Amino acid sequence: MTIRYKSDTFNLTTTNVTTVLTCPADATVLVKNLQAVHDTASNVDTHALLTKSGGSAIKIGYKELNKAQANMIEETLSMEASDVLSMQAGTANEITGVVSYALIDRSQENG
Repeated sequence: MTIRYKSDTFNLTTTNVTTVLTCPADATVLVKNLQAVHDTASNVDTHALLTKSGGSAIKIGYKELNKAQANMIEETLSMEASDVLSMQAGTANEITGVVSYALIDRSQENG
């Protein structure tokens, strides 16, 4: 088992649900921080969603951002194989951010 600490950036260029992170099939992901940033003077409803493998998306975080930054999750989020973390904003081209996580790679395990 290998643990790698990683981060990925995102830019919500549409109001559609946008994938931020997909957990690989042979791994587990521990998301520590899902930081969203808005730097103009208007309110933007921002949602974090989690889709379990084979399921439908559920909202796991909500913030109304107005010249602010926020962590969209309050505690560490555990993602299992093929889970998808996504974001959605009420206004396009207003929200950017970073997701910081530990990738626990199980691809080298025996059995």
